[in-house]
Amino acid sequence: MDLIDRISRHFEDSAQTKLASIEWMAAPIAQAVEAMTGCLINNGKILACGNGGSAADAQHFAAELVNRFEMERPPLAAVALTTDSSTLTSIGNDYDFVQIFSKQVRALGQPGDVLLAISTSGNSPNVIDAINAAHEREMRVIALTGKGGGSIADLLGDDDIHLCVPADRTARIQEVHLLVLHCLCDGIDCLLLGVED
Repeated sequence: MDLIDRISRHFEDSAQTKLASIEWMAAPIAQAVEAMTGCLINNGKILACGNGGSAADAQHFAAELVNRFEMERPPLAAVALTTDSSTLTSIGNDYDFVQIFSKQVRALGQPGDVLLAISTSGNSPNVIDAINAAHEREMRVIALTGKGGGSIADLLGDDDIHLCVPADRTARIQEVHLLVLHCLCDGIDCLLLGVED
């Protein structure tokens, strides 16, 4: 096995996937930036959830908003629903793993808040349950998926935004997800701070 060649192919495949995603995703990402910024300006908050690597992405995004991304600004209201081990394990133990995010959405979500629902396949049962709970709470959903969007694509309403990576390979989808999250953070900061470039 030529490891250098294999590694090079990963870099090339990742770059090509990102470039192929621009035309498909730029407009909905801009819509998501505007929706999230509007939520924050109106004293709302963003709740984020996902499993595995997507849980890490939810935490990464919340940290960038609460602390800062690349520009100095006041802290922004964002909560990753993946971090409280006592809440997650009590819900999983007393009820069902499928409800670990939806119960938190019902407890913390308010009308006008945004749920960032991350699932590379679009088929994560607990993320789907969280989307249903967000709709019950009159929250807007921004879904970050891949592989055609899976079941999540069919759940989204007219006011929701679907950011679906046009790829099937999980690693490539996750790499684009990280770029999308950075675009969201940068866009929110630019709108809030009035940055022109």
